[in-house]
Amino acid sequence: MIRVGLVGTGYAAKLRAEAVNQDDRAKLVGVAGHQPDKTAEFGHTHQTQAFNAWQELINAVDLVIICGVNSEHSKIAQSALESGRHVVVEYPLAIDLQSAQSAIELARSQNRLLHVEHIEILGGVHQAFLKSLAQIGTPFYARYITLTPQNPAPAKWTYNTSLFGFPLVGALSRLHRLIHVFGQVESVSCQNRYWNLNGDRYTGCMCKAQLNFKNGVIADVVYGKGETIWTSERKLEVQGDRGALIFDGDRGVLIHSDGASEIEVGARRGLFT
Repeated sequence: MIRVGLVGTGYAAKLRAEAVNQDDRAKLVGVAGHQPDKTAEFGHTHQTQAFNAWQELINAVDLVIICGVNSEHSKIAQSALESGRHVVVEYPLAIDLQSAQSAIELARSQNRLLHVEHIEILGGVHQAFLKSLAQIGTPFYARYITLTPQNPAPAKWTYNTSLFGFPLVGALSRLHRLIHVFGQVESVSCQNRYWNLNGDRYTGCMCKAQLNFKNGVIADVVYGKGETIWTSERKLEVQGDRGALIFDGDRGVLIHSDGASEIEVGARRGLFT
């Protein structure tokens, strides 16, 4: 039986704990988090031990699942791998390239699993996207927009540049969804703006990137959140030479010369259903 430890007490950690507890091949040994009260409550809810620090947790398990603050992912992964543990980490692996490369090299040298979880590619929208793509011929343009108004902006690590990372690094799934489908990126251009940036803390951001893929597809990615965003949007659009795909929220539509038809979209939570 694999002994599993969780680092983090948020939504992703909750789903991981539930999944581990339902699997007879694994035992959830414990959890570590930043806030002792919240960690203790999490441990009680999921019938596992609350550890004072992730360093202690690593020594008691075979596999570490990292679901905490983005900026700590690579440090915890590095330490776990050095201790001979297997690692599953929510994206991003790191908020800088050098740390990510170091963790990958260490996993190889230690012959240990290092899996970066991209739950978005297991969800219903992405699976419907993959299944429907051939029906629009050769794709040439994609646009992916996620806008989240929050007023007031929460005083959380997700609005902190040093903890969350650059917007499209912290929110890497927005890029990875397209890269998973269209392959190698040849060039990138990007613009970003923060509002009320005070030290590392901000109350709003708007980030736009254009990806030019080796296969000729051009993709625009827009990610915005906070007090300066006024409309909520989650929309993926792909144009091809024989049609288009539009996923607006959890609703999918195929458009071609014969008109428009609905695309069946499964559950958004993917692996965690």
